[in-house]
Amino acid sequence: MNQTTSGRAGLGSLLRGDSRRYGMAVALVAIVVLFQILTGGLLLTPLNITNLILQNSYILILAIGMMLVIVTGHIDLSVGSVVAFTGAVSAVMLTSWGLPTAAVVPLALLLGAAIGAWQGFWIAYVRVPAFIVTLAGMLVFRGATLAVLGGESIAHLPPSLRQIAGGFLPGQGEGPHLPTLLLGAAGAAVVVWIQWRARARTRAHGLPVQHAAVTAAASAVLVAAILAFTFALAAHNGLPLVGLLLVALIAGYSFVTRSTTLGRRIYAVGGNERAAALSGIRTQRTTFWVFVNMGALSALAGLVFTARLNAATPGAGTMFELDAIAAAFIGGASASGGVGTVVGAVIGALVMGVLNNGMSLIGLGVDWQQLIKGLVLLLAVAFDIYNKRRVGAGGAAVFGLRRRGRPGPGGGAGASSPGAREPASA
Repeated sequence: MNQTTSGRAGLGSLLRGDSRRYGMAVALVAIVVLFQILTGGLLLTPLNITNLILQNSYILILAIGMMLVIVTGHIDLSVGSVVAFTGAVSAVMLTSWGLPTAAVVPLALLLGAAIGAWQGFWIAYVRVPAFIVTLAGMLVFRGATLAVLGGESIAHLPPSLRQIAGGFLPGQGEGPHLPTLLLGAAGAAVVVWIQWRARARTRAHGLPVQHAAVTAAASAVLVAAILAFTFALAAHNGLPLVGLLLVALIAGYSFVTRSTTLGRRIYAVGGNERAAALSGIRTQRTTFWVFVNMGALSALAGLVFTARLNAATPGAGTMFELDAIAAAFIGGASASGGVGTVVGAVIGALVMGVLNNGMSLIGLGVDWQQLIKGLVLLLAVAFDIYNKRRVGAGGAAVFGLRRRGRPGPGGGAGASSPGAREPASA
């Protein structure tokens, strides 16, 4: 009975964990199916799928960096203003200074990293709350954007910059785009390999793993989704260059967070900063570099957004910080820190992007769009808090039960009582 009960309990625990892990992915699929029906099939046309990637590329970039910031227990309200500022400076370097795009791109990334280092210094070493520092940064860099642009837009940027946000992989010929199909097949194979490798490594350490049927089903669903997505892109112009950039970012940051010492330190700092410091982790330096990374990714998003608009405008990046924060929270990041994944942040950003695109296609106004997005964010955070309370209550109940029913040396429950003693012999 004990083995059967423990086996069922273990399976139930795994299924509950899977439901939390894949819940938002299931919600994304449901949202896609809903809008595919409501739009009469327009949502998943090859042209609209390409537009979804191009329209949400900068939010996806910001969401990856914001997820790491939130995992460490902080927030960054300045990313929208940094996007605008770096885009404005890049436009000035391209048009007024005559610098080539190959020089402007690394300079813009260095500028963003310097901004992140400035804010990270105040947060990590001076211990000013991140909310205050980045709120000040939001105002400072919005004002700096207006000063750089003189209140006017700079348009007609070089084609080499526009290629970043509007270019496609070369190789288009008759029929579907072959390079895109090959990349999709390779990506599907890598995803399956990663899933089964992770399962094997977990099992080798003696930890509970998913049942093989669950892993196989998840792999099949992922492969089907990747191949369908790939065929849709190949039927149009192929994979956009910014899509290739996103794939590289997602793969790279997923590897860092899951398989490196730096990733473990970031989660340790967010989970319990004091315990992380006592274990030898340099928590201040970790927090500092997380904000440097956020600044660099904000600059990258600024380059992509400026390239897509073909202009640097004073109002660029408005509300981007809220979209990035919403994407991270919807994707499973915890408001208290220590929890979140890169893939989850990407899924959260896609949820927001599909909602925006789908509501626009069916003709909903901006007022209803903002209302629905706000409700989705509120429900996502409320769900996270509910899960934590449920897990905490369950852990407390189990702990109390074990304390009351713990067997003593003789095997009986009563023998564990600290006051029970052997009677003295006559």
